[in-house]
Amino acid sequence: MALLEITDLTVHIGQKKVLDGISLDLDAGQRLGVIGESGSGKSMTALAILGLLPDNATVTGSVRLDGTELTGLGDKALAGIRGTRMAMVFQEPLSALNPLMRVGRQIAEPLRLHHGYSKGKALAEAVALAAKVGLPDPDRAVRAYPHQLSGGQRQRVGIAIALACRPSLLIADEPTTALDVTVQAEILELLRRLVADEGTALVFITHDLAVLAQMVQRVAVLGSGVLLEQGPLAGLLRSPRHPYTKRLLDLARMESL
Repeated sequence: MALLEITDLTVHIGQKKVLDGISLDLDAGQRLGVIGESGSGKSMTALAILGLLPDNATVTGSVRLDGTELTGLGDKALAGIRGTRMAMVFQEPLSALNPLMRVGRQIAEPLRLHHGYSKGKALAEAVALAAKVGLPDPDRAVRAYPHQLSGGQRQRVGIAIALACRPSLLIADEPTTALDVTVQAEILELLRRLVADEGTALVFITHDLAVLAQMVQRVAVLGSGVLLEQGPLAGLLRSPRHPYTKRLLDLARMESL
């Protein structure tokens, strides 16, 4: 049985259909890339998996995580799953973090909430996680507020929060878009290493084919809310079937010149 099974997922926001019959699956420890242009439905797919769609969303189809049906699950039950069994790294860490809370407390929060750690034990684990994600001087870093850290350091904090409870599924939504090229490479390498070390399944969302090629084994191509094609990365790069995928490849080649 696959870890993540999405079957005929259709989402309306109000009267607008934003996802149309998406079907995907992901095995434990596998890395799947979801690529498409802005408005293709990439982030909406992530929000549907996590149960974070807006209140006016209507969802049909099925999203199952390790056999548990997530579609239609209540807020309390979903809150217990988010952070423990699945977690997300967001595109813009400054807006994802609480500006009024020290980052160590934010890293520690899921451990206290989901595992019942004491304040002291959770903070000690937060320091260890800060070191694990490569924050310089972790004892000092956990006492900082988000605005006192660089963009790359804030994203490392976001990764530490997401992986604190060792989820079986990590969703990374354009996690390096807001970073410069050097820092982007460091964050990608960090994510690769951590998901490999922990055996975590990864859904990596991006519009950048060059970035995707560094991160995943399989690719799903979305366009206008529809799954256009999916398959192994190497095969898709060698011989894409859909004209939309061919256009993405052509654009990536032009940008590399």
